Amino acid sequence: MDMNDILNQWDSMQKEKIRKQKESGKNQVSHKKANAPTLQEKALAEEKDFEKKLAQENSKQINPMEMWLRRYGTIDKDKIAEEIEERSKIADRNYLLSMKPEARIDLHGLRKDEAEERLNLFIGDCKRRGLKKVLIIHGKGIHTTGSDPVLGEMVRRFIERDSRLGTSGHPKTKAEGGTGATWVLIK
Repeated sequence: MDMNDILNQWDSMQKEKIRKQKESGKNQVSHKKANAPTLQEKALAEEKDFEKKLAQENSKQINPMEMWLRRYGTIDKDKIAEEIEERSKIADRNYLLSMKPEARIDLHGLRKDEAEERLNLFIGDCKRRGLKKVLIIHGKGIHTTGSDPVLGEMVRRFIERDSRLGTSGHPKTKAEGGTGATWVLIK
């Protein structure tokens, strides 16, 4: 069989096909545009497009740290901790300043060296007991001979030198001692 015979045979098959279509009454017309891709070709093209898009997305990889920062943002935990600590210090300080003294010592009638020794023992005892605010009653020095009250000055210097003691001041009212007493915060 040569090529001419094959072409003739194919031609006769095509004619037979057309004759059968005419007999059945159905004229099958393709609504497909010339050179339009088939469904399989479309699916294959979409798959390739998807692979291209995926490859492009993968090539745009972002630094994991940058992605995390974009998602969760930055929080300065040290700054927050410092602010909380500062607020608690202020609250504690205001609380301590407004609270009543937890213990008191009266140094009236004592000589300077006796008063200093008793004050030292008193502060040590208060520190061991965990007290935060004490009142030292030293008097205004009305009975003192000379210009300055002896015990008031000694108490002030004692508070300045002693590392166990912090802020100090005089009570606001005369009933609590006024300038004849000194409250002090124990560290």
